[in-house]
Amino acid sequence: MTTRSIGQSWALDIALAQGGFDALHPEAKGTMEQLGHDHSDFDKVFALVKSGVMMPKAWASVAAQAQERAAHHERNGFTRTAADLYTRAAVMWGRAQYSIFDASDPRKLALRARADHCVERLGQLRGGLIRRVALDFEGKQIFALLHLPAGPVHDAPAVILGPGMDMIKEDYIQAAERYYTSRGVVALSIEGPGQGETRANGLTVDLTNYERAVGRYLDYLTELPEVDPGRIGMFGISMSGYWGSRAAATDRRLAALAAFEAPTGDFRTIFERAQPSFKNNFMYMAGYDDETAFDRELMANMPLGELVGDITCPVLYGIGEFDELTPLEQALANYELVKAPKEIRVYEGEFHPLGGVAAEVFRFGAEWLERALAGEFSQPKRDVRHYVHRDGRTTDGTADPQWWLGTVPSEIARLR
Repeated sequence: MTTRSIGQSWALDIALAQGGFDALHPEAKGTMEQLGHDHSDFDKVFALVKSGVMMPKAWASVAAQAQERAAHHERNGFTRTAADLYTRAAVMWGRAQYSIFDASDPRKLALRARADHCVERLGQLRGGLIRRVALDFEGKQIFALLHLPAGPVHDAPAVILGPGMDMIKEDYIQAAERYYTSRGVVALSIEGPGQGETRANGLTVDLTNYERAVGRYLDYLTELPEVDPGRIGMFGISMSGYWGSRAAATDRRLAALAAFEAPTGDFRTIFERAQPSFKNNFMYMAGYDDETAFDRELMANMPLGELVGDITCPVLYGIGEFDELTPLEQALANYELVKAPKEIRVYEGEFHPLGGVAAEVFRFGAEWLERALAGEFSQPKRDVRHYVHRDGRTTDGTADPQWWLGTVPSEIARLR
């Protein structure tokens, strides 16, 4: 536990009690719906929550309801209805684990078993198109879900779906089917070091092993007859936008990267200024109990800096104008350092979750990757910038907010 998480837990409890989930993550419900949460489930959960310690019970209670209903429909032969409910239950069982920061806690293990059961039933009902993947990696194992298009598939494009630091592989079940396999694209929703089942089995995250884990997943995908090894991309949100950037800079097999909400700044913002649960969770993921050691050994070395200059594949970045984890000025400065074919979209008035534009972001990211993997965005000097207004307009040619009045913050100007 960090000093701030202990001393400020009362503030988070008040925020939850008074403002619900929006008090912590403004407009995040839109994003949660893209990750398989039904809005009615979400509302049921937060009607039960008045403090942070109540969240695992609330998520588990509503997950159990969805799972029970799924089993009812499965018994009666309504397989598609059952599959949808098992998806809802799986993501809620996963969410119930989030605030238990002890990999050996029997409650965490039981919640994981419930999520696994729902995924197993879902795989059966989907005719084996969703498959559990476990790969050996540096003396441990990493875990993923493989999502295959229906019908015969050979030499298809593939996309690695990278979860944010408080997400798990199950969070992409709905998005994988809606945006990728329905278009003939193979999808692999992953857990890297420090995440979900991978962390529960003892693998913590360090500065560089996440991109090596992405490399191990690339090994796996390139060996599948369904996949074209030359057309593998990655979609990452939040921390996986960061990890995806590191992977794209170090592994040339990644042919395209779409990164939304990526923390590309100094990491003091996310770990010292944002709500303390972010740092608390990442210390758990990294296996640190000593906050001072974490700050010195990991946090101080995390900024991407010049590393993004090593990226060669087409990249897309998207970020909210008021992302609370990465100041926009820092995100734009990071973008200036990218030498590869690139594109950026800044969404007016949006915070870190991009909840107000989530449906657009998930669809656009998938379509952008499909076209990038077809070779459309590989022009060496490609640099496309958009400022996306809340009223439906889009300013092209710049991602700078209009209220900057044509000025450019100094930290960006010196890189142009």
